[in-house]
Amino acid sequence: MRAVVQRVKHGSVSVDDRIVAKTGRGVVILLGIGHGDGEGQANYLVDKISTLRIFEDAEGKMNQSLLDIKGAALVVSQFTLYADTRKGCRPSFTDAALPESARPLVEYFVKQLSTLGVPTQQGEFGAHMLVEIDNDGPVTIVLEH
Repeated sequence: MRAVVQRVKHGSVSVDDRIVAKTGRGVVILLGIGHGDGEGQANYLVDKISTLRIFEDAEGKMNQSLLDIKGAALVVSQFTLYADTRKGCRPSFTDAALPESARPLVEYFVKQLSTLGVPTQQGEFGAHMLVEIDNDGPVTIVLEH
């Protein structure tokens, strides 16, 4: 499982010119599911992301977590995080999980993050989405488990 975590002032996801999800201060998480990923990987990333100290404290140091600031999350499923570009110029996505196994794991990830008290919204699985990210910093962290 791979996650690109971006600290944001706000973010949104639109499908067919309608906003389907949005967030204020917090994180946008681009989430990729690979073959063999399961709840263990999801739990690890949920814990890591919710406690990752990437928000500034009163002294301007990155010392606070998403939980500390009571921030929100926007999760966007993104199979392209498993692009293999070693051969040729067209990416291969054979390492990405098939939709029937990826979708329930994305749903599980969102539920677990919400259970921790992080207000969480998500994009529309499998749809062509326009993702707007107001990256704050910029701060972007790549996680894999």
